Amino acid sequence: MSVPTPAPPPGQPKKAATAAWIGSALEYYDFFIYGSAAALIFPEVFFDESDPATATLLSLATFGVAYAARPIGALFLGHYGDRVGRKKIMVFTLILMGLSTFLIGCLPTREQVGTLAPVLLVLCRVLQGISAAGEQASANSMTLEHAPPNRRGFFTSFTLSGTQGGQLLATLVFIPIAALPEEQLLSWGWRVPFWMSIAVAVVGYVIRRKLDETPAFAQQAATEGVVRLPLAVLVREHWADVLRVIAGALVASVSTIFTVWALAYATSDSVGMSRSSMLWVGALANLVALAAIPLWATLSDRIGRRPVFLTGAAGSAVMMFLYLWSISTGSYPLTLLLGIVTFGVVYSAANGVWPSFYGEMFSTRIRLSGMAIGTQIGFAVAGFAVTFAAQIAGPDGDNWSAVALFTAALCIPPVIAAVSARETHKVPTEQLGERTPKEAAQRETVTA
Repeated sequence: MSVPTPAPPPGQPKKAATAAWIGSALEYYDFFIYGSAAALIFPEVFFDESDPATATLLSLATFGVAYAARPIGALFLGHYGDRVGRKKIMVFTLILMGLSTFLIGCLPTREQVGTLAPVLLVLCRVLQGISAAGEQASANSMTLEHAPPNRRGFFTSFTLSGTQGGQLLATLVFIPIAALPEEQLLSWGWRVPFWMSIAVAVVGYVIRRKLDETPAFAQQAATEGVVRLPLAVLVREHWADVLRVIAGALVASVSTIFTVWALAYATSDSVGMSRSSMLWVGALANLVALAAIPLWATLSDRIGRRPVFLTGAAGSAVMMFLYLWSISTGSYPLTLLLGIVTFGVVYSAANGVWPSFYGEMFSTRIRLSGMAIGTQIGFAVAGFAVTFAAQIAGPDGDNWSAVALFTAALCIPPVIAAVSARETHKVPTEQLGERTPKEAAQRETVTA
């Protein structure tokens, strides 16, 4: 029989949520400045300028490399997060992200060292991916396990609103950088946002090292013990939930297509919008998302995770058609409006609720592993969705309708995952991941 989880110390839920928000914002500032640079700068700095289309394709592929590395990072960081605790992983991922991002700003260009330049770029991007693999899962686990049972959706949403805050910060930093004269932009200007990651790492470390470990994990370690092989437990007892999380995580393709491919398309010769104006679309959409995410999450605490997630996944499939169409018209006001509605409002429904929705599928003993492995495999596909979109768009890169259809298709598995999942918003924290009382009584914990 499940033992009730001890209540956290007064103020600790807010402290954990704040640390998750700030840490995720700082970490994903690092991660997303790469996306802006991959779309606007790196094709000319690290790849062959004589073939712009291929250079852009290769640059966008390096964006996806981090997503390919994330499942590998999830296996290791999820394993240790369920054995040594959430806090240590949160600190480690932040330091790794800050260091790898700073090093990108120090890399030599293709003109200076030839093909070694993109090789070093990919290596740093892999390190970013490994860091991101453990970041959201550990921050989500930390906030969920600290949160009051009836407000888990709200508190866990701070991790994702922090992610949007980091994306907003990255975009705002790149707006003046992109406005620099071409010679300054390509020589030193693009490096500045990456160098700023040192400050990111220092601030994040100070914030996160003061966090307490969650009462749920502490109780698990003190009573039943930690799991020796979380992956084995996941495969044996929660394989269906892991598959649901993988399928659900494909909704992140909306974010990567919106953030990277649509930016490259809008600023291409076929459309001709300016870099700065399109960066403002992303900035304002993220600003709206900062408000929308906790509102959607609060709604999920009242009506359930499934209906809110379904609204975001299905609605995004429709809205991406309208958004990419608006770019094709060349109308900036229309693009701005639909960009805000698509990404800031509709996508935020799925984005704001998935931290609680996925986390509640697993028990404390394997929560971090289940979330990390499931999300990062799905996110790996989402990361390379940008590369596939660049190929689908044709040699001129302007077949937006094919890209919109491709994005909509990637929203179908998340819808299926949500429809087939259990509703968990009213389940006590200590009973999460236990399907029936009989199963809870019979489950065996492999202790260290």
